[in-house]
Amino acid sequence: MTFEELRQKVIDILKHSNVLKDDKLLQICHLLRDNIDYYDWVGFYFRNGDKEELILGPYAGEPTDHTVIPFGKGICGQVAVSNKNFVVPDVMAQDNYIACSMTVKSEIVVPLFVNDENIGQIDIDSEVLDAFTDLDERFLEDVNSLIAKFLF
Repeated sequence: MTFEELRQKVIDILKHSNVLKDDKLLQICHLLRDNIDYYDWVGFYFRNGDKEELILGPYAGEPTDHTVIPFGKGICGQVAVSNKNFVVPDVMAQDNYIACSMTVKSEIVVPLFVNDENIGQIDIDSEVLDAFTDLDERFLEDVNSLIAKFLF
């Protein structure tokens, strides 16, 4: 399935008025994981109120012990501070990487902004080295923009 086809499916999920926000996010996680073969774990982390930490939200993939991530720690924690996308071609080359699984080779994290505030992020792990391109980045920015528009 192309990114454009997936984009329309994301919109369809977000437009369902009788589905809870977390259920919509979970459906999006499964949609992306099931239709992009190098997306092995797809999840959302959200800021925990005024605390400088992220809390794991809906995700699709293997369970993780990393349900709370302090700002600045790991790739997700760094994105919470920098407010910028972070693409990691090789997680083993990153000093501040939190290993969720020994099979993960690369990662992409894209912040989710609502009213210019970083409220969370989409985090994707791949078991493929250097899996993510600029197209993935643009697509995930678009997905987060749609989520912000429809859910927040």
